[in-house]
Amino acid sequence: MSTLVLVRHGKTEWSSQNRFAGWADAPLSATGIQEARGAGHALAAAGLRFDRAYTSYLSRAVRTLEVILDELGQGAIPVERSWRLNERHYGALQGFNRAKMALQYGNDQVAQWRRSFTAEPPALPEGDPRLPSLDSLYAAVDPALLPRTESLQQAAERVGLWWHDTLAPALAGEGRLLVVAHTSSIRGLVRQIEGLGDDAAASFRIATALPLVYTLDDRLQVLDRQELAEGWSGRVRQFINKHKPGKRISWI
Repeated sequence: MSTLVLVRHGKTEWSSQNRFAGWADAPLSATGIQEARGAGHALAAAGLRFDRAYTSYLSRAVRTLEVILDELGQGAIPVERSWRLNERHYGALQGFNRAKMALQYGNDQVAQWRRSFTAEPPALPEGDPRLPSLDSLYAAVDPALLPRTESLQQAAERVGLWWHDTLAPALAGEGRLLVVAHTSSIRGLVRQIEGLGDDAAASFRIATALPLVYTLDDRLQVLDRQELAEGWSGRVRQFINKHKPGKRISWI
Protein backbone atom coordinates (compact mmCIF):
# COMPACT_ATOMS: atom_id res chain seq x y z
CA MET A 1 0.00 0.00 0.00
CA SER A 2 1.03 3.59 -0.56
CA THR A 3 -0.17 6.92 0.84
CA LEU A 4 -0.73 10.06 -1.18
CA VAL A 5 -1.79 13.35 0.39
CA LEU A 6 -2.97 16.26 -1.75
CA VAL A 7 -3.15 19.77 -0.26
CA ARG A 8 -4.30 22.96 -1.92
CA HIS A 9 -2.24 26.00 -0.87
CA GLY A 10 -3.56 28.36 1.81
CA LYS A 11 -5.53 31.52 1.18
CA THR A 12 -3.70 34.29 -0.69
CA GLU A 13 -3.83 38.07 -0.58
CA TRP A 14 -5.32 37.96 -4.07
CA SER A 15 -8.17 35.66 -3.04
CA SER A 16 -9.36 38.29 -0.54
CA GLN A 17 -9.29 40.76 -3.45
CA ASN A 18 -11.29 38.33 -5.64
CA ARG A 19 -8.64 38.32 -8.38
CA PHE A 20 -7.77 35.66 -10.94
CA ALA A 21 -4.36 34.33 -9.92
CA GLY A 22 -3.49 31.53 -12.33
CA TRP A 23 0.27 31.56 -12.90
CA ALA A 24 0.73 34.95 -11.24
CA ASP A 25 2.79 34.62 -8.08
CA ALA A 26 0.17 35.75 -5.57
CA PRO A 27 1.64 35.46 -2.04
CA LEU A 28 0.03 33.70 0.90
CA SER A 29 -1.89 35.92 3.30
CA ALA A 30 -1.49 35.72 7.08
CA THR A 31 -4.67 33.63 7.09
CA GLY A 32 -3.16 31.31 4.48
CA ILE A 33 -0.10 30.73 6.65
CA GLN A 34 -2.36 29.85 9.59
CA GLU A 35 -4.30 27.49 7.34
CA ALA A 36 -1.05 25.80 6.31
CA ARG A 37 -0.10 25.36 9.96
CA GLY A 38 -3.50 23.79 10.56
CA ALA A 39 -2.87 21.35 7.71
CA GLY A 40 0.44 20.41 9.30
CA HIS A 41 -1.24 19.89 12.68
CA ALA A 42 -3.93 17.70 11.09
CA LEU A 43 -1.36 15.55 9.31
CA ALA A 44 0.71 15.20 12.48
CA ALA A 45 -2.40 14.28 14.51
CA ALA A 46 -3.18 11.58 11.95
CA GLY A 47 0.34 10.16 12.38
CA LEU A 48 1.30 10.79 8.75
CA ARG A 49 4.95 10.98 7.69
CA PHE A 50 6.37 11.42 4.21
CA ASP A 51 9.30 10.19 2.13
CA ARG A 52 9.15 12.96 -0.47
CA ALA A 53 7.11 16.05 -1.32
CA TYR A 54 6.16 17.82 -4.56
CA THR A 55 4.93 21.30 -5.35
CA SER A 56 4.58 23.83 -8.16
CA TYR A 57 6.75 26.76 -9.18
CA LEU A 58 4.37 29.24 -7.51
CA SER A 59 5.30 30.69 -4.13
CA ARG A 60 1.86 30.24 -2.55
CA ALA A 61 2.19 26.47 -2.91
CA VAL A 62 5.90 26.41 -2.07
CA ARG A 63 5.34 28.41 1.12
CA THR A 64 2.36 26.28 2.15
CA LEU A 65 4.53 23.17 1.79
CA GLU A 66 7.35 24.74 3.83
CA VAL A 67 4.96 25.53 6.70
CA ILE A 68 3.43 22.05 6.64
CA LEU A 69 6.81 20.32 6.68
CA ASP A 70 7.98 22.59 9.50
CA GLU A 71 4.92 21.61 11.56
CA LEU A 72 5.70 17.95 10.86
CA GLY A 73 9.38 18.36 11.71
CA GLN A 74 10.21 17.04 8.23
CA GLY A 75 11.87 20.04 6.66
CA ALA A 76 14.78 17.92 5.41
CA ILE A 77 12.85 15.52 3.16
CA PRO A 78 13.44 15.77 -0.61
CA VAL A 79 11.18 18.31 -2.35
CA GLU A 80 10.67 18.41 -6.11
CA ARG A 81 9.09 21.34 -7.95
CA SER A 82 7.35 21.09 -11.32
CA TRP A 83 5.74 23.75 -13.50
CA ARG A 84 3.22 21.09 -14.51
CA LEU A 85 1.75 21.39 -11.00
CA ASN A 86 1.04 25.10 -11.48
CA GLU A 87 -2.51 26.39 -11.33
CA ARG A 88 -4.47 26.59 -14.56
CA HIS A 89 -3.35 29.57 -16.66
CA TYR A 90 -6.18 32.10 -16.85
CA GLY A 91 -4.80 33.99 -19.84
CA ALA A 92 -5.80 37.63 -20.20
CA LEU A 93 -8.06 37.38 -17.11
CA GLN A 94 -5.04 36.87 -14.89
CA GLY A 95 -4.61 39.55 -12.23
CA PHE A 96 -8.05 41.10 -12.72
CA ASN A 97 -10.96 41.18 -10.27
CA ARG A 98 -13.46 38.40 -11.03
CA ALA A 99 -16.58 40.51 -10.56
CA LYS A 100 -15.20 43.19 -12.89
CA MET A 101 -14.48 40.57 -15.54
CA ALA A 102 -18.05 39.32 -15.14
CA LEU A 103 -19.31 42.86 -15.76
CA GLN A 104 -17.02 43.28 -18.79
CA TYR A 105 -17.64 39.94 -20.50
CA GLY A 106 -20.94 38.90 -18.93
CA ASN A 107 -21.46 36.58 -16.00
CA ASP A 108 -22.41 33.60 -18.15
CA GLN A 109 -19.28 33.94 -20.30
CA VAL A 110 -16.94 34.15 -17.31
CA ALA A 111 -18.75 31.25 -15.67
CA GLN A 112 -18.21 29.27 -18.87
CA TRP A 113 -14.49 30.05 -18.88
CA ARG A 114 -14.21 29.05 -15.23
CA ARG A 115 -16.34 25.90 -15.11
CA SER A 116 -16.58 24.40 -18.59
CA PHE A 117 -14.04 21.64 -19.08
CA THR A 118 -13.05 22.78 -22.58
CA ALA A 119 -13.52 26.59 -22.66
CA GLU A 120 -10.37 28.73 -22.84
CA PRO A 121 -10.21 32.29 -21.45
CA PRO A 122 -8.80 34.93 -23.84
CA ALA A 123 -5.11 34.24 -24.45
CA LEU A 124 -2.32 36.60 -23.46
CA PRO A 125 -1.12 38.51 -26.53
CA GLU A 126 2.45 38.35 -27.81
CA GLY A 127 4.76 40.57 -25.78
CA ASP A 128 2.49 40.68 -22.74
CA PRO A 129 4.73 40.93 -19.63
CA ARG A 130 2.61 38.24 -17.95
CA LEU A 131 3.71 35.58 -20.47
CA PRO A 132 5.52 32.69 -18.71
CA SER A 133 8.05 32.60 -21.56
CA LEU A 134 9.25 36.05 -20.41
CA ASP A 135 9.61 34.96 -16.77
CA SER A 136 13.10 33.82 -15.71
CA LEU A 137 11.43 31.27 -13.42
CA TYR A 138 10.67 29.19 -16.53
CA ALA A 139 13.98 29.73 -18.32
CA ALA A 140 14.71 25.98 -18.30
CA VAL A 141 11.32 25.05 -19.79
CA ASP A 142 10.77 24.78 -23.55
CA PRO A 143 8.83 27.98 -24.41
CA ALA A 144 6.62 25.95 -26.76
CA LEU A 145 5.24 24.11 -23.73
CA LEU A 146 4.32 27.22 -21.76
CA PRO A 147 0.67 28.30 -22.07
CA ARG A 148 -0.82 31.69 -22.93
CA THR A 149 -4.19 30.45 -21.63
CA GLU A 150 -5.65 27.08 -20.63
CA SER A 151 -8.94 25.27 -20.42
CA LEU A 152 -9.54 22.93 -17.49
CA GLN A 153 -8.94 20.10 -19.94
CA GLN A 154 -5.55 21.41 -21.03
CA ALA A 155 -4.46 21.91 -17.42
CA ALA A 156 -5.60 18.37 -16.58
CA GLU A 157 -3.66 16.96 -19.54
CA ARG A 158 -0.34 18.52 -18.48
CA VAL A 159 -0.90 17.29 -14.93
CA GLY A 160 -1.76 13.86 -16.32
CA LEU A 161 1.64 13.71 -18.02
CA TRP A 162 3.31 14.50 -14.69
CA TRP A 163 1.24 11.82 -12.94
CA HIS A 164 2.34 9.13 -15.36
CA ASP A 165 5.98 10.25 -15.59
CA THR A 166 6.69 11.15 -11.96
CA LEU A 167 4.06 10.52 -9.30
CA ALA A 168 2.69 7.10 -10.24
CA PRO A 169 6.18 5.53 -10.41
CA ALA A 170 7.12 7.14 -7.08
CA LEU A 171 4.02 5.63 -5.44
CA ALA A 172 5.06 2.10 -6.39
CA GLY A 173 5.45 -0.14 -3.38
CA GLU A 174 4.91 1.68 -0.10
CA GLY A 175 5.58 5.29 -1.05
CA ARG A 176 4.37 8.07 1.29
CA LEU A 177 4.10 11.21 -0.78
CA LEU A 178 2.80 14.75 -0.21
CA VAL A 179 1.73 17.07 -3.04
CA VAL A 180 0.96 20.73 -2.32
CA ALA A 181 -0.47 22.43 -5.38
CA HIS A 182 -3.55 24.26 -6.69
CA THR A 183 -7.21 23.59 -7.40
CA SER A 184 -6.76 22.81 -11.10
CA SER A 185 -3.59 20.74 -10.74
CA ILE A 186 -5.09 18.75 -7.87
CA ARG A 187 -8.23 18.33 -10.00
CA GLY A 188 -6.01 16.81 -12.71
CA LEU A 189 -4.44 14.39 -10.22
CA VAL A 190 -7.81 13.35 -8.78
CA ARG A 191 -9.01 12.78 -12.34
CA GLN A 192 -6.20 10.25 -12.78
CA ILE A 193 -6.56 8.65 -9.34
CA GLU A 194 -10.33 8.27 -9.36
CA GLY A 195 -10.90 7.98 -13.11
CA LEU A 196 -13.24 10.99 -13.23
CA GLY A 197 -15.12 11.94 -16.38
CA ASP A 198 -15.14 15.46 -17.81
CA ASP A 199 -18.19 16.72 -15.90
CA ALA A 200 -17.08 15.26 -12.58
CA ALA A 201 -13.57 16.66 -13.07
CA ALA A 202 -14.89 20.12 -13.92
CA SER A 203 -17.06 20.20 -10.79
CA PHE A 204 -14.33 18.93 -8.43
CA ARG A 205 -13.37 21.42 -5.71
CA ILE A 206 -10.99 21.32 -2.78
CA ALA A 207 -10.86 23.73 0.15
CA THR A 208 -7.67 25.60 1.01
CA ALA A 209 -5.21 23.66 3.18
CA LEU A 210 -7.46 20.69 3.94
CA PRO A 211 -5.40 17.52 3.33
CA LEU A 212 -7.01 14.94 1.05
CA VAL A 213 -5.56 11.55 2.02
CA TYR A 214 -5.55 8.54 -0.31
CA THR A 215 -4.54 5.00 0.55
CA LEU A 216 -3.71 3.11 -2.65
CA ASP A 217 -3.05 -0.55 -3.38
CA ASP A 218 -0.16 -1.87 -5.47
CA ARG A 219 -2.09 -1.12 -8.68
CA LEU A 220 -2.78 2.45 -7.45
CA GLN A 221 -6.45 1.69 -6.93
CA VAL A 222 -8.12 3.67 -4.14
CA LEU A 223 -8.59 1.72 -0.91
CA ASP A 224 -9.52 4.71 1.22
CA ARG A 225 -10.11 8.44 0.77
CA GLN A 226 -10.57 10.95 3.58
CA GLU A 227 -10.36 14.70 4.12
CA LEU A 228 -8.68 15.94 7.30
CA ALA A 229 -10.54 18.94 8.69
CA GLU A 230 -9.02 19.92 12.04
CA GLY A 231 -10.64 22.49 14.31
CA TRP A 232 -13.48 24.94 13.76
CA SER A 233 -11.76 26.79 10.89
CA GLY A 234 -11.07 23.61 8.96
CA ARG A 235 -14.62 22.34 9.34
CA VAL A 236 -16.02 25.71 8.18
CA ARG A 237 -13.84 25.63 5.02
CA GLN A 238 -14.89 22.06 4.39
CA PHE A 239 -18.58 22.98 4.73
CA ILE A 240 -18.29 26.05 2.48
CA ASN A 241 -16.41 24.09 -0.16
CA LYS A 242 -19.15 21.47 -0.32
CA HIS A 243 -21.97 24.03 -0.49
CA LYS A 244 -20.62 26.60 -2.94
CA PRO A 245 -23.11 27.92 -5.52
CA GLY A 246 -23.13 26.32 -8.94
CA LYS A 247 -21.51 27.14 -12.24
CA ARG A 248 -23.50 30.29 -13.07
CA ILE A 249 -22.05 32.33 -10.19
CA SER A 250 -18.76 33.32 -11.80
CA TRP A 251 -17.27 35.46 -9.05
CA ILE A 252 -17.59 32.94 -6.22
